[in-house]
Amino acid sequence: MKAEIHPENYRLVAFKDMSNDDVFITKSTVNAKETIEVEGVEYPLVKLEISRTSHPFYTGKSKLVDTAGRIDKFKNKYAKFKKE
Repeated sequence: MKAEIHPENYRLVAFKDMSNDDVFITKSTVNAKETIEVEGVEYPLVKLEISRTSHPFYTGKSKLVDTAGRIDKFKNKYAKFKKE
């Protein structure tokens, strides 16, 4: 391995899945603006849209997540092509 190419600032960081409020803690170098308290210890917080606890591949459940009304935008955009 080459010396001095790896980050030095590894620390414990909390990642929170916003779709199901699952929190897991792992080492990371990611910058975080917020913090969260887990079991009496404060960690930097990174918010995730999807994680292993909510992704359909890992859960085996198909779940439709409509963020920012994407489905409605699609339907409105292609409504003029609809055959009646």
